[in-house]
Amino acid sequence: MKKILVLEDEDNIRSFVVINLRRSGFEPIEADCGTAALEKLKQNPDICLALLDVMLPDIDGFEVCRRIRAQGLKIGIIMLTAKSQEIDKVTGLMTGADDYITKPFSPAELTARVDALIRRLGVDDDDQKPVELKSGPFVLNTRNRTLEKNNQRLKLTQIEYLLMKLFMENPGKAMSREDILSAVWGNSFNGELKTVDVNIRRLRMKIEDDPTEPEFLTTVWGYGYKWGY
Repeated sequence: MKKILVLEDEDNIRSFVVINLRRSGFEPIEADCGTAALEKLKQNPDICLALLDVMLPDIDGFEVCRRIRAQGLKIGIIMLTAKSQEIDKVTGLMTGADDYITKPFSPAELTARVDALIRRLGVDDDDQKPVELKSGPFVLNTRNRTLEKNNQRLKLTQIEYLLMKLFMENPGKAMSREDILSAVWGNSFNGELKTVDVNIRRLRMKIEDDPTEPEFLTTVWGYGYKWGY
């Protein structure tokens, strides 16, 4: 049974999420503040996904997300926010979140988003084979889902790994934002194309010597992106 961390300080909302996750066959691990959530992660290293509320009594969900990524934990992260402003979505993605759900949400939307994220972050049959993709100074290992640049390991989120895998498998091919969204997030994902841009920006900060003048992951203006090395 897959464990999912549920960080939500409002009891009624947390209970709603927990009940629906249990009905869907998951094991919820509850936390009512950011400090408790980080402790639960230490106690349960097999947690595969975290649902993080943004507004919390101690540290906010964005900071919890940052700390999870700083620890190198390769789990899925979905932000739960009552805000629908563009800046909150961008902030969540830039801190390392994979997806976001705006309150109020239905049980069907919650479980669909959770299922979709677990599926696309899961290790498929091809990833069981020790395959390396090489491009310039980069080596991507599709078995342990790691990336090295000049023999130095780079810390990637699972979404960033999937983006690198997509681009390195398609060198020189211009890919539209729609194609990238479909390939990485899945056909059922109903998020905005902005999600692609934000994650590309975050990925460039890790792989480029100068993210403002990208050498490897270049922009095809008015269309999308390509792996240009």
